[in-house]
Amino acid sequence: MKITIFGTGCPKCIMLENLAKQAVAELNLAEATVEHEYDIERIIEEGIMSTPALKIDGSIMCAGRLPSLDELKSWLKN
Repeated sequence: MKITIFGTGCPKCIMLENLAKQAVAELNLAEATVEHEYDIERIIEEGIMSTPALKIDGSIMCAGRLPSLDELKSWLKN
């Protein structure tokens, strides 16, 4: 499972990265990787117009907001 956080490094983007890592740890998803894309041009290429954003295995799950830990964990379970 590949999880990508999109954001230029603002506090909310960092918070989303930490939430994703926490969710992965709590669910014991050893096969999951969490990456953070900081490059604004690459973010725009993905079609993301507001950050933070989260992509799981090729699907944008949210953009422009922070999901709750429970919401994030439910996405990772499915």
